[in-house]
Amino acid sequence: QGRLMESGGGSEQAGGSLRLSCAPTSIDIRNCMAWFRQLHAKERELVANIDSNGRTNYAEYVKGRFTVSKEISNNNLVLQMNSLKPEDTAVYYCAARATWYCDGGYKSYLYWGQGTQVTVRA
Repeated sequence: QGRLMESGGGSEQAGGSLRLSCAPTSIDIRNCMAWFRQLHAKERELVANIDSNGRTNYAEYVKGRFTVSKEISNNNLVLQMNSLKPEDTAVYYCAARATWYCDGGYKSYLYWGQGTQVTVRA
């Protein structure tokens, strides 16, 4: 049974940076992997994803500020978040598909982490 374990997150002032990490277990790191976020009862929204070739896709509101990457040797997915804004406050989830390519919305992701809280103070 595949698992995703997130770490990082916490509280930071606006303009600061945070780094989220996600370690997959029994999941091929080459699979399409992503970061989603969810605020209260709103639907989970894609922040960024990355496929087996390293191609990335970002939500418009994080382009130029966030970077998603895979550390293959460490078997780790990373989300580097810079120039944080209060509206980035949410629970962030690591997710993985069972395929190497990224296609479809959040319902196409098979594996999910437990979520980590990110709070950005104004």
